[in-house]
Amino acid sequence: MTGMFKLMAAVVILTVISPGQKTPDTITPLADFDSMWNYNDPGASEKKFRDLLPAAKRSRNKSYYAQLLTQIARAQGLQDNFVGANETLDRVQNMLSDEMIVARVRYLLERGRVLNSSGSPEQAKPLFYRAWELATAKGKDYWAVDVAHMLGIVEPPEKQLYWSLQALAIAEKTKDARAKGWRGPLYNNIGWTYHDLGQFDTALVYFKKGLEWREKIGDQAGTLIAKWTVGRTLRSLGRIDEALDLQKKLEQEIADKELPPDGYVFEELGELYLLKGDTDNSRKYFKLAYDILFQDTWLQENQPERLARLKQNSE
Repeated sequence: MTGMFKLMAAVVILTVISPGQKTPDTITPLADFDSMWNYNDPGASEKKFRDLLPAAKRSRNKSYYAQLLTQIARAQGLQDNFVGANETLDRVQNMLSDEMIVARVRYLLERGRVLNSSGSPEQAKPLFYRAWELATAKGKDYWAVDVAHMLGIVEPPEKQLYWSLQALAIAEKTKDARAKGWRGPLYNNIGWTYHDLGQFDTALVYFKKGLEWREKIGDQAGTLIAKWTVGRTLRSLGRIDEALDLQKKLEQEIADKELPPDGYVFEELGELYLLKGDTDNSRKYFKLAYDILFQDTWLQENQPERLARLKQNSE
């Protein structure tokens, strides 16, 4: 359902006073680089971050400068430039001091992410654990949730749920507004974990929580995705008529809002009509799904059998 996502970023200005400078006219405005992320285009994000480096250096705010570099490294890692990412993180490592708590947590996070992405999850684990201990000890809830999320990725399946639930416990209790923002993704991730375990009733509980949360914050794209996950789980539970009704309403909602047709919705409708023995509608929706999803490079590389099924059932 990633086709529904649209990342939105707004630049927030932070005020930082350079060490040794006290007068109001020396206040240096620094951009909130985290809000500039476009994870679909890490190259563009890296360029934006590098454009901020001169002002960051002039500010003499070492923590801000180090954190900015960690995000440059993350952007490099997302472009598979692991050598460059590690070189950037080496710079950060040499800058860190004991009082730079958030910068150190972010350094450990990004070094771990680079290791994991480059095929060394076992080497990433101790870095994530150190980041977890530091973030939780210092009450840095937003980063603690991020670390737990990463531990849920690198640990074996039997431990993944534990870390996702740890992250959710923090996100639900914290007073940090940013940390609370993790709840939607976590409801989704936990829902899929339970779904993969065949615990469909529990999965539905978390998917419904995710839907409620997305609706509450007015996230249109996220709400559409959350509705799809509820419908997908209803199919797993054998509640075919309910699932079909939900997916048909979702198809209509997307059309009414003049959004691009979604291949995953079409795929679900194809599967549901197939279960009901309606081969004409099943074939129709499988073809609609295939025409959109065969262009998805991730599916081509990771789930070619899924695309083959769509094509076979559309003929």
